[in-house]
Amino acid sequence: MAKTYQLKMNLNGQDVQVEVQPFATLAHVLREQLGLTGTKIGCEEGECGACTVLIDGQAVNSCIYPALKAAGRRVLTIEGLAKNGELHPVQRAFLEHGAVQCGYCTPGMVLAAVALLGQNPHPTEEEIRRAISGNLCRCTGYIQIIEAIKDVASRA
Repeated sequence: MAKTYQLKMNLNGQDVQVEVQPFATLAHVLREQLGLTGTKIGCEEGECGACTVLIDGQAVNSCIYPALKAAGRRVLTIEGLAKNGELHPVQRAFLEHGAVQCGYCTPGMVLAAVALLGQNPHPTEEEIRRAISGNLCRCTGYIQIIEAIKDVASRA
């Protein structure tokens, strides 16, 4: 059996500690060890964005992100976005604009949008398109998603 390592991180506002294999990805630790299945695993090559989480406010593809690299950092998954039973404004806008279809890409897409708006509260449509370009959606197309993000930006 391979040696394991202690991973301590702040996950969705809570300090957590978990034993991980040295080559475990963050996506696998989140889903399989911590039960946070909102982070989806699609391509496992960092191409589809379904596994997007935020680390210290930056969007990363957790399917190719070494879990141990998250040590001491703030990790936000889709489960940690809503507060006190209230959806995050991006989540609410996705619902209002019909930007949620099968839902597989939605967590990653929402977190990519949150990262963008955290860095740039008033992005242009081109900046929105660039920010979500690493997230693939085969159900809605991108118009509703872009409209949802623009709506949130217009309220900031």
